[in-house]
Amino acid sequence: MLNIQSTLDQISARAIDQSKVFGTSFCIRHRDQEWHTCSGNLQVNSQFFIASTTKLFVTALILHHHHLGLLNLDDPIHKYLNREVMDGLLVYKGSDYSDQITVRNLLAHTSGIPDYFQMKNQKGKSLELSVLNGEDIAWTFEDCIARSKSLLPPFAPNTHGKAHYSDTNFQLLGRIIEIIAQRSLSNVFMQMIFVPLGMQDTYLYIDPNDRRPASLHYKNKPLDIPKAMTSFRADGGVVSTSTDMMKFLTAFFEGHFFPKNVIDSLKVWNRIFFPMRSGIGIHLFKLPWIFNPTGAVPALIGHSGLSGALAYHSPEKDLFITGTVNQVAYPDTSFKLAIKLILAVLKADK
Repeated sequence: MLNIQSTLDQISARAIDQSKVFGTSFCIRHRDQEWHTCSGNLQVNSQFFIASTTKLFVTALILHHHHLGLLNLDDPIHKYLNREVMDGLLVYKGSDYSDQITVRNLLAHTSGIPDYFQMKNQKGKSLELSVLNGEDIAWTFEDCIARSKSLLPPFAPNTHGKAHYSDTNFQLLGRIIEIIAQRSLSNVFMQMIFVPLGMQDTYLYIDPNDRRPASLHYKNKPLDIPKAMTSFRADGGVVSTSTDMMKFLTAFFEGHFFPKNVIDSLKVWNRIFFPMRSGIGIHLFKLPWIFNPTGAVPALIGHSGLSGALAYHSPEKDLFITGTVNQVAYPDTSFKLAIKLILAVLKADK
């Protein structure tokens, strides 16, 4: 693979435009080789917010606990959560479906539970809009649940063919993990994922005075919201590096947390937002033929986040990619760059 490192570095450098992208950091693994590339204000070892890519870490923990027999994916969540959380959690068209929601529903976004973060309330305002406008506010798990209960659910649990991406689902999964493990989510992450995998630069962001992570960007300005970032927890609170994320991603798909054959059972795809589909705790990124007529861009499974972070695997090509563009306003930017990096590696392999 002659000059592949130079090619990847050139692609990364060209991504910097000082209006949308100010920094990139990516790690690509193909078969037995691995490359690191960065540009702009990020380095290979820069720590950054991975946002909803955190959800893949939560999926690993839930599936690991399932493998150990500590929970079942088809358990109703009221088995773990108290009545204060469960009462009125999902009332759809006058009927309360709260006790029908399972762990699997939360992972697959088939619960119908409203998204506390992105959905608008009756005044047309969302928590996301407030945060992106620079309003740095903190919220608790209880705040998430209360806000979610005040919003209109899109459907009842297990409605055929329906999925609705909801951060509330993973707030609930985080609480279930804490209840089973009887310790904080931060501690569980550390003891079950970060330390065993040697992820020394990865942690759950819980201190608003912590300035280690690179500053997010929203359009052309830094987005300084440390209080908000401490509030996401299980739905988006992890800080990592592209290198550490690669350690986790390969472990996830290579059987570290649960048997490898479990992955196939997670591939129950429902549409959430184009061109993404939601499986059970994982996402599928697959370009339609009109945008990928030669089929050169492989289907990818993993997860991504609003911060521009992503972690995906192509089983077909034995390829893994992790990294970020650290940009909140343009969610397609990280995928466009990732595709260029992937194609460069695959082309060099021919």
